[in-house]
Amino acid sequence: MSTLLFQSSHCAGDILILTGTPGAGKTTAARRLVLHPGVPKVHLQADDFWNAIGTGLIPPYLPEAHVQNAVVARVLAAAAGGYASAGYFVIVDGIIGPWFLAPFRALSNPLHYAVLRPPLETALRRCRERGSGAIGADAIESLHAQLSALGELDRHAIEVDGMAPEEVAAALLEATESGRLRL
Repeated sequence: MSTLLFQSSHCAGDILILTGTPGAGKTTAARRLVLHPGVPKVHLQADDFWNAIGTGLIPPYLPEAHVQNAVVARVLAAAAGGYASAGYFVIVDGIIGPWFLAPFRALSNPLHYAVLRPPLETALRRCRERGSGAIGADAIESLHAQLSALGELDRHAIEVDGMAPEEVAAALLEATESGRLRL
């Protein structure tokens, strides 16, 4: 069933926001999805948009970065909308919490939102293993707590504890295809 998603034209022009804490498996899942056969796909890594800021970059996890982060979210949404409007299925991979969904919701493209939720210990271990020293354990714990309390958006969460990357990608395909992730 999941192989039908990208082989049918109904997802051309759709945007999937793939979020979660650092170490949740977002980039790994996005890389698998973008290589899936079917309609043309684009993988936008949100980190690239933050890293494009040279002078004046404020680490995005700091409270004083809110204005900067809102700008990046608007630019990222505009890029996603541009690709989607040209018929690409766009996978936006990054920490896009509900507080930054407004510019994506303003687009006319169908929008899907998935929150990968590993156990906190898993996220912390993965970040340690890959040497992600830029963001500390306190920030990861805070993001994990925020993305674990989604309220009405909780149906967009995918619990990934113990899942292999292929299983995460398959779960994303199924949830997107079913409409469960649609905003």
